[in-house]
Amino acid sequence: MVIPAGTTALVLRLAHENPAWGYRRIQGELATMGIPIAASSVWAILKRHDIEPCPRRSGPTWSEFLAAQAKGLMSCDFLSVDTVLLRRLYVLFFIHHHMCLVRIAGVTAHPVSEWVTQQARNIACSSPSRRTPSSSSSATEARSSPELRRGRYQDDQDSVRAPRANAIAERFVGTARRECLERILILGRRHLEAVLGEYVEHYNFHRPHRSLSQCAPSYADATPALAGNVSAEHLRRTDVLGGIIHE
Repeated sequence: MVIPAGTTALVLRLAHENPAWGYRRIQGELATMGIPIAASSVWAILKRHDIEPCPRRSGPTWSEFLAAQAKGLMSCDFLSVDTVLLRRLYVLFFIHHHMCLVRIAGVTAHPVSEWVTQQARNIACSSPSRRTPSSSSSATEARSSPELRRGRYQDDQDSVRAPRANAIAERFVGTARRECLERILILGRRHLEAVLGEYVEHYNFHRPHRSLSQCAPSYADATPALAGNVSAEHLRRTDVLGGIIHE
């Protein structure tokens, strides 16, 4: 029996994309797609193309391993902002690793342990996710809270003064400073909350991300319709933050 070239290509693709699958597992996957093939035929295809049995094949790459963990991770960190009255405010924010969605937990001048714990509890209660992600934080007071560990999230400790250990959150801090906070004079806490609220809405619903194939975090799973040749007469600009950002 001659095996079609398309079936052979599909067997090789399944073997390359799933290193832990053996020839019987690949046969079963093909059966779910309505492609009948004997297990011995799958084994012969793999052997003919010099593909080792599954225990001897290499596992996922480091990038693939990290991507698989992203859906269960949420980072949190503090962003410090100095007002025109030389008062320092601290912004506690959370960011989902797999889609870069940012959530501002609160703004305060005194980030004590009780305040951090309450904000983390509020985020846990209002989170739309049905999973139980772990939260990594460089805030030492948030890490030691037993109330946080009893909630929906399990916290993991980061190294002290190691920005690369919390790179996802640090990247948002740099972006928020360059695009927003370094261009606006902040008067106080309420002003900062309003500014960050508007910027985070732009960040989550409009700003393209290279890691998300140039999609916004809230629309990471959606494919935008192709516009083709767009006429400038039909475009409308939306000003964000008083014109600092033009959408």
